[in-house]
Amino acid sequence: MPPHSRSQRARPTMDDVAAVAGVSRGTVSRALNGGHNVSGPALEAVQRAIRKTGYVVNQHARSLVTQRSDSVAFILSEPQDRLFEDPNFNVLLRGCTRALGEHDITLLLTVAGTQEDRKRISRYVTAGHVDGALLVSDHAGSPLLEELKGRTLPVVTCGRPLGHEREISYVAADDRDGARQMVSYLRSRGHRTIATITGPLDTSGGVDRLAGYHDVLGEGDPRLVVSGDYTQASGEAAMEQLLRQAPDIDAVFVCSDLMAAGAIAVLRRVGKRVPDDVAVGGFDDSKVALASTPLLTTIRQPLGRISGEMVRLLLGHIAGEPPAAVILPTELVVRDSA
Repeated sequence: MPPHSRSQRARPTMDDVAAVAGVSRGTVSRALNGGHNVSGPALEAVQRAIRKTGYVVNQHARSLVTQRSDSVAFILSEPQDRLFEDPNFNVLLRGCTRALGEHDITLLLTVAGTQEDRKRISRYVTAGHVDGALLVSDHAGSPLLEELKGRTLPVVTCGRPLGHEREISYVAADDRDGARQMVSYLRSRGHRTIATITGPLDTSGGVDRLAGYHDVLGEGDPRLVVSGDYTQASGEAAMEQLLRQAPDIDAVFVCSDLMAAGAIAVLRRVGKRVPDDVAVGGFDDSKVALASTPLLTTIRQPLGRISGEMVRLLLGHIAGEPPAAVILPTELVVRDSA
């Protein structure tokens, strides 16, 4: 192969960028690693030269200098099938990926559905492969958060990290107020025997939405409270249990849209009309709410804002900022089911 053909195929180097920019190789290196002690004109010249030469940064070499991987782990602490069943997780994943992409940071999806998964993922993310972690759907008592905290890895959770609110950054919807909005609305419509299907009570969403229900109705009749796990199947099972325990219910606040879809399926199966016989309110305003028959009255979580705030807090944490918390308001969305 002629020499000129080899040079045409050769990958552009930092020396090539320096030659085109008219600066030293050291200036190019500093420009690529944060731009410290590089003048504005020199930085612009380097950026033009990179575009002209097609130079691509060697991320491995760069990480040796910056001590950064330029990647972040998205850890879903649920079984893998939940990723595909629950649309909320996909919305959060897309939002975080987009927000990190604006900073040229790669998002790595990991699913920690079992104890073995959690141990393996904990080893991986604390071994320097990522700069931080976004933890979604963590459960109280899980050793994963304790392990990440102990290794001083920057972490932001989606929802309150129960028992760690002062130590771990988090972003959450105002679950308790959202529940209050829904239950108050059901009561304003004349319903008097209002049940609830809770989320898992080892998660902040499960705890706070149940608290909001009690804020409006008091402790009330324990037969009107049944727990689910945010899946459609658990919504069906919980609705069946409620009908056995309290057949006179005239409304039910279901703490996720997926569980509400399961509850509506059971009510239809036993011949009860929604909302005429039993009104149903959900929580999330996911695509499930618009696929429901009837269309689901629900509480809207600002998942797009939540993902953006999670990324913002994590980048701040990576840069050395202390832990912080953001709680975002929810909104009642009235449709046909209540």
